[in-house]
Amino acid sequence: MDFGFTDEQTMLGESLARTLERGGDAAALSELGAGLALMTEEAGGFGGSGPDILMVFRTLGRAAAVTPLLDSVVLGAGILSAAGEADLAEAAASGEARIAVALEEPGQRYDGKVSTRAEGERLSGEKSLVPGAEDATHLIVRATDGLWLVEAGAEGLGLRGYALMDGGRAAEVTLMDTPARRIGDAALLDRPLAAAILAVCADALGAMEKAVQLTTDYLKTRKQFGRPIGSFQALQHRMADLLTEVEQARSAVWNLAGNLDTADRDRHVAATKSLLGRVALYVAEETIQLHGGIGMTEEYELAPLARRLLAADARFGDSDHHLERFIAASAA
Repeated sequence: MDFGFTDEQTMLGESLARTLERGGDAAALSELGAGLALMTEEAGGFGGSGPDILMVFRTLGRAAAVTPLLDSVVLGAGILSAAGEADLAEAAASGEARIAVALEEPGQRYDGKVSTRAEGERLSGEKSLVPGAEDATHLIVRATDGLWLVEAGAEGLGLRGYALMDGGRAAEVTLMDTPARRIGDAALLDRPLAAAILAVCADALGAMEKAVQLTTDYLKTRKQFGRPIGSFQALQHRMADLLTEVEQARSAVWNLAGNLDTADRDRHVAATKSLLGRVALYVAEETIQLHGGIGMTEEYELAPLARRLLAADARFGDSDHHLERFIAASAA
């Protein structure tokens, strides 16, 4: 497996990084083609491979950027493309439409149980923790008999928004006899959800790399007893352990990127998400401790990265959940 980016992917990553450094928003990223880079040519994009997703989201993670690319494009447009909704998928990839995907329900813990029901062409039920729902033009809702498309502002659609710890926003969604259109079976989720998990892992990898860079710079400049604290052997050992864990995470993410479209995809997804969740928590805790008091300062650059890493473990199933999935897949 080639653990490297093409020239085109590298150029896109560098352009994204420069745009984010200048404070570029979601519209600016869309103009660069970030959304289209996450879609296959068949779906109207010019990328969509594992390494494409890895490059884009690793760059976003390093910048701690909050964008709709994961939920609206990788997951939402991916589902729409698989369902044959090409026009809306392309609109989402170009930023003209925003898609929120409502999968989870209150009281769930990654078990996938669904109680939202359809009667005729109307949905009734509740959905929990739906990122981007407040700004969405359309919602994809998982019901007992498959996936349904709901337009924003539809009758009986209720939203209660709130902030997330990674800087984004989500909402609790209620559907009371809400008009909807069925777009397909739940099997349409398989590849888009795997791609979304890769995106979360790549984002966490970028955040980890940036957190380690900040920590290294701090240890080189913070002085005690007349010399940089990075010269103390105990701290050098801790940094060595930290770098080893991040290198393992990097290899796991690349491995998943290379196996995103193989028959053994589910096992690689579970293995990578389990490892990334554990390492993300470790890096968040260790980099804060190595910084000391400044690591707990809200204004310092490390704070949003640490929150992002904590959130990454819980998104789409935590480390323990995916460890169980990996064991089951390996035993099959």
